[in-house]
Amino acid sequence: MKMGILSIILAMSANLVASEYLVEFFHTDDAALKQFTLSHGGKLNLVSKAGKLYKWTLDTDTNALQVRDSNLAHVEKNSTIRLIENPSITKNQDAIRELLRTNQLQITDGPAYPDNPEIPNKVSQSSGKDPLLGKQWGINQIKGISAQNNSPQGKDIIIAVTDTGVDYTHQDLVNQMWRNPKEIPGNGIDDDSNGYVDDIVGWDFASNDNKPYDLSLNLIDILMGGGNPGHGTHVAGVIGAAANNSVGMVGIAPNVKIMALRFITEKGQGSSENAIKAIDYAVDNGAKIINASWGGEKGEEKEEELLKAIERARDKGVIFVAAAGNGRLNQAKQKAEGYNNDTDPKPILPATFNVENMLTVAAIDVNQKIGEFSNFGPKSVHLAAPGVAILSSVPGNRYQDTIIELGQMKVTWDGTSMATPHVVGAAALLWSIDPGMSFSEVKTKLLEMTVKVSGLEKKTITGGRLDLGAVR
Repeated sequence: MKMGILSIILAMSANLVASEYLVEFFHTDDAALKQFTLSHGGKLNLVSKAGKLYKWTLDTDTNALQVRDSNLAHVEKNSTIRLIENPSITKNQDAIRELLRTNQLQITDGPAYPDNPEIPNKVSQSSGKDPLLGKQWGINQIKGISAQNNSPQGKDIIIAVTDTGVDYTHQDLVNQMWRNPKEIPGNGIDDDSNGYVDDIVGWDFASNDNKPYDLSLNLIDILMGGGNPGHGTHVAGVIGAAANNSVGMVGIAPNVKIMALRFITEKGQGSSENAIKAIDYAVDNGAKIINASWGGEKGEEKEEELLKAIERARDKGVIFVAAAGNGRLNQAKQKAEGYNNDTDPKPILPATFNVENMLTVAAIDVNQKIGEFSNFGPKSVHLAAPGVAILSSVPGNRYQDTIIELGQMKVTWDGTSMATPHVVGAAALLWSIDPGMSFSEVKTKLLEMTVKVSGLEKKTITGGRLDLGAVR
């Protein structure tokens, strides 16, 4: 029995490798970079040309944070992004462990399908109703279907899913994938000179290859190893799964183009270096909206370079939508409890960066109540959206809202990670109505359409939840 996992919060803590740093320079000509390494040692690898940012790898115990150089604008650790368990998993973890121990829950070791399949061409599909639409309470709560009928459904809007990858072979996503129009598939040449060879549907920054595939792991790996299988595919389905193709579900904006940018591995971790690369790639290759269903508690590091990457996206007119976070574990109750990002000493980043192109999203349930795990913030969290027991696509042509249901135990796809793509899809749908709008106009319009909900008035900036009922 194969399992998927749901929403994630990622903790940015410590450094990925003690000798890896992100360094921003004033001058990046060859002579200046050579002089720097001659003076201080180590090796430099480009992270962001626009940001004049490099990864500096040292083979000594030198504390790079104390290095002084006239060409050095900024230095910070290359942070690890670690997986924190989904709130539904956290709540049921002890029970799951006991079922595994007593062999009441049987699972199959190994992936259910091979990693990195070939990228298929678009396929012909029959027309017909999406059979799972009736189980998609989220899209129905926000009046997504009526909005689709009065819009181009996100047509030509490119959405970057920065995550664990996307199953680009999935029957509800294969025709929704962004296709790089300047790249010739399979010729081994960087046809568009963007630094990436055969980047047809996006890029895998974790493995540094052209197949940003969402490798799945089994339940043991989820519980014991911190894996996050299926997360990016689930996010992508909420945003843009195909409509009226007689299979599966439907996304909020089913005519979008999904750009798959993998920087979180099947082990549930990535780096700030690769998060920045993914954001820059999205901006440079035409994405209009970036989905960031990840984040981590603010530590000693300020994550200035991640902030600057989001600001570069702003300067190119790109919207960045972030998850508000899934709280912290209450050991006594064995469940995650949300907290106020505005007042907590360790708010979630990047959700609480104050940048004009950002939208930060909390999670609500089918009864319009904020999830007990969901972070909030009347100054930093803009709105709430469906994020509890969300049905969407997972790798292998499958769909899930429930991962495990056995007796009184039920583990579902929950989290602000699931709420975020609802807002991304809604923004794409609005933008496709008037592609000439600026990111700030789209953001303003989206927030003006929220519906006030009791219990959210002191939790979010708008005091409401996502709603598309005003789309005419």
